[in-house]
Amino acid sequence: MPLHRLLLVLLLLLPGALPWADDWQLAHQEDGIDVYLASVDGSAYQQFRGVTRIKASVRTLSDLQENLRVACKWLYACADMRLLEVDGDITWVYLTTALPWPAKPRDMVLKVRTERLDDDSLVRHLSAEPGRVPAEPGLIRVRRLSGEWIMRPLGERETEVTYQLRADPAGDVPGWLANRFVVDAPMVTLRTLRAVAERQP
Repeated sequence: MPLHRLLLVLLLLLPGALPWADDWQLAHQEDGIDVYLASVDGSAYQQFRGVTRIKASVRTLSDLQENLRVACKWLYACADMRLLEVDGDITWVYLTTALPWPAKPRDMVLKVRTERLDDDSLVRHLSAEPGRVPAEPGLIRVRRLSGEWIMRPLGERETEVTYQLRADPAGDVPGWLANRFVVDAPMVTLRTLRAVAERQP
C-alpha cells in the first residue's frame, strides 16, 4: 500500500477522527492545553476542541466524570447537575448553567453514550435530548448540542484527554460572550479537571 494511503487509513482509525470538512484552527495554547476552533455549517457559533495530557489513569478520569457532584465543580459554567436515568452504556443527565452576565441561565438534558475501544480508550458521545424533561421557568433550554470526551491512555498514569463540543446556546447571546465561551470552556474545564485528577491517589 502506498505510504500516503496508509497514512490516510491510520488517521481515519484514530479515535475521534473527524471529516476533512472540519477546518480546525489552533486558537489558544496555555499551560499545556491546546484549544482549536472550527466553524459549523448553518450556525453562527463555533465548535471547540481542547486537548491536554493528564497524569491520571482513564479509570480515574472516568470516575471523576461519573461523580456528578464533583463533575459540576470542574465543568465550566456548571451550576447544577443531576442524574436522570441509566440504561446500560447510556446515561441521561440534567444540567443547569451559570454563564456570565448578560447571558441568562440555560438548562439541558445530556444523553451520554459511553464507548470503550480496543486500545483501552474511553469515548463519551454527548447529545442533547431537550424534550426528555419539562421546561423549567426562567431557564432557556439548549436544544442543539453534540460533542465527545476522548480519553486515550498513554501509560499507566497518563492520559491524553480531548474535549470537543458544538452547541447552539439558544436565546440571545452577545457575540463577545460566545467567542469567549468557546475558548474558556475547554481551557477552564481541562485545567480544573487536571488539577482534581492529579490529586487522586
